[in-house]
Amino acid sequence: MTATTDGSETSGGAGGERDGSTSGASAARATTGRRRGRPARGHHRDGTGTATHGAAPAPDTRQQILTAARDAFAELGYDRTTVRGIARGAAVDPALVHHYFGTKEQVFAAAVADAVAPAVAAVGALPTHGDPREIGAAFVGSFVGVWEDPRTRDPLVAMARSALTNDTAAAVVRGFVSDQLISRLAGRLEGPDAALRVQLAASQLVGAALLRYVLGVEPLASAPAEEVVRRLTPPVQSLLAGPTA
Repeated sequence: MTATTDGSETSGGAGGERDGSTSGASAARATTGRRRGRPARGHHRDGTGTATHGAAPAPDTRQQILTAARDAFAELGYDRTTVRGIARGAAVDPALVHHYFGTKEQVFAAAVADAVAPAVAAVGALPTHGDPREIGAAFVGSFVGVWEDPRTRDPLVAMARSALTNDTAAAVVRGFVSDQLISRLAGRLEGPDAALRVQLAASQLVGAALLRYVLGVEPLASAPAEEVVRRLTPPVQSLLAGPTA
């Protein structure tokens, strides 16, 4: 028998069952179609490529890849890290790594930029064309503060370890340090040889950071941060001021 016009009653026959199953299948297809463009949180991480279905990946995918890359570079070094390994660590398809960043070197450069961003912000907050001693004191405090915070220290340690073991990684880190830190700080100083003065001052801080945070050399590694700042400040101030001060 056929169903009534409102579909509320049918016979128990096969025709009624076929109608119900067809209707249910159509609804399921419609529902699935609506959801494909709006994947549930975390779908992009299954690595099958089904995350997007024509829609943009979840907003945190890029940062997820960066975090996985940073961990891989820290654990394996630049040479042994691969794009596939980064993708596996981020639980995404390798194509997404290429989509967001490109080559391994470009992934590393993005990871370095992410790692040094707090230090760049700290330099940007320093006084402009002020007393070199005032700038020096603020610079040392900001530098040590960035390294003391585990959230900002861990990415820096990862990048430093890679730079110490690979020429390509070293070139990337050198470029960021020169362009984003040295040049910006030199622009805040007056007088000749500003870049040289900043590099000499930075050598004091970078050397201390390597010994304390990367290599863990004692007693510097366990010295109180306040003591480290107190002892580093005078030589950095003197170097920033220059030989005539």
